[in-house]
Amino acid sequence: MDDLCAYANRPWAFVARYLRRRIVPHAAILVAVLGAVACSVSTQYGLKGVVDALGKGPENNHLIWPALTVLICFIAADNMLWRVASLIASFTFVKVTGDVRRDLFQHLTGHSPSYFADRQPGTLASRITATSNAIFTAENMFVWNVMPPCAAAFGAILYVGSVSVPMALGLLVICGGVVVLMFRIAAAGKPLHHDFAEKAASVDGEMVDLVSNMPLVRAFSAYKREFARFDQTIGTEMKARRRSLLYLERLRIMHALITVAAVLGLLYWAIQMWQAGSATAGQVVLVCTLGITILAATRDLAVALVDVTQHTARLSEALRTLLQPHDLRDHPEAKPLVGEGARITFDKVAFNYPDGREVFSAFDLDIQPGQRVGLVGRSGGGKSTLFTLLQRFYDPQNGRILIDGQDIGRVTQESLREAITVVPQDISLFHRSLRENIRYGRPEATDEEVWAAAEAARCTDFINDLPGGFDTIVGDRGVKLSGGQRQRIAVARAILKNSPILLLDEATSALDTESEEAIREALGNLMKGRTTIAIAHRLSTLKDFDRIVVLDGGQVIQDGSPDRLVHLDGFYRDLIQRETIKLSREAA
Repeated sequence: MDDLCAYANRPWAFVARYLRRRIVPHAAILVAVLGAVACSVSTQYGLKGVVDALGKGPENNHLIWPALTVLICFIAADNMLWRVASLIASFTFVKVTGDVRRDLFQHLTGHSPSYFADRQPGTLASRITATSNAIFTAENMFVWNVMPPCAAAFGAILYVGSVSVPMALGLLVICGGVVVLMFRIAAAGKPLHHDFAEKAASVDGEMVDLVSNMPLVRAFSAYKREFARFDQTIGTEMKARRRSLLYLERLRIMHALITVAAVLGLLYWAIQMWQAGSATAGQVVLVCTLGITILAATRDLAVALVDVTQHTARLSEALRTLLQPHDLRDHPEAKPLVGEGARITFDKVAFNYPDGREVFSAFDLDIQPGQRVGLVGRSGGGKSTLFTLLQRFYDPQNGRILIDGQDIGRVTQESLREAITVVPQDISLFHRSLRENIRYGRPEATDEEVWAAAEAARCTDFINDLPGGFDTIVGDRGVKLSGGQRQRIAVARAILKNSPILLLDEATSALDTESEEAIREALGNLMKGRTTIAIAHRLSTLKDFDRIVVLDGGQVIQDGSPDRLVHLDGFYRDLIQRETIKLSREAA
């Protein structure tokens, strides 16, 4: 797949990219529609033949039947070709929308966390849907509303040329001038249409944000003020839409005045020719019907142009947002991560977040294969950033991060993340079954392996109590489960993935004492032979670890075994004392 970012400011080149993928069916649609339009315009010429045959009187009735046959053939061919075009389009246009959504979603998922942190998920999803819908609408409009009137007007002018060449040339000049004028005026209103597209996307994002945070709205009894806020958002979008539509309505009115005047002049010209004897009654009928065809064609073109400008604006706005370059790309010579020892080394790492906040400066840390390391320290000391950098959600400005001597900036991101399993504090579950959520780390796992992982994570006791068992749908982000149950599902998922590196971010923080003890036993089995790094504030989580690293201000201020650090003055000893006092008070 070529680089989609090249199309960020080229909406029609982006559309052409997908038309080329299915060039044969699109060509067939084009031929069928042009053929149908040719037959439709020729129907009026066939009607002229019937009128001329009738004008020769009953004694020449043998001329009527051939003329009627020609007319009927044009009508039949016109209808059949439209149906052929419509049948092919019903398959082709739908496939194009699927191609667009797949490619845009794949590109979207390649962005770094900072990209998603600055944008509402609902707005991004809305833009993907808006883009595919805009292309679907644009294809339909071009095939059914833009190309037919253009071809019909051109064909009608050619037939008018059979009556009068000067008349046809005059029509050609008028139609060409009207089209150019319409495009220029429509383009001048582009800022209004872009403004409407942005406001429409913000409404979608606001709705998703509200729905996903509805428990928070209820908890703070914020219905009225959220509804008022949403009303204001909709009001802004409606105002932008009205400005866009009113501008385009003025365009339609101007077009109507020009085309009506042009057709009236055409009819006057034809009647003058008939009075002078230089045109037959059939030719006058032909000019009249073709004049109406041209009027309808240019009117349909004006209406289609109105809609095209709006959909183009929405398409352009969506592409500018979605098709931004990825912050993190695989190195051109990236290779899969190899080795199973999983030694982790931070070598002179310097890192600032995009907002300029410095976390590490010449940071060094070496973790041996199979070692269990606990990270403790004050908030903002760099613990979570260390996890983020190790998973390569950001790249450091200086220094290297190595796994088994391999720079993670020079290995493929997919192989890196396959080697790492994360049990986070804020558990993310899909709105799917428990079985699918546990199996997410290893989709090919059997049901028996899923059961074994759930049992090791002490999940089977509450899963068996659920009506659907492993097939129970957990709800959005696992809302149907308690915090402890979600945590245990995440542990089961980690057990099943079975990666050489394990990252635990407060993995037992949401559990009661009994559940914590059970999970600690399961994690102990999981950590055997694996390099484990754990962020913990409850020191009971770290009591069996090999090493404690205390971070403060992006620097290692203490490093050693738990038994050693407990006898040294410093943060770790103070933390143990505070937790001991807290537990004594709770026991009392």
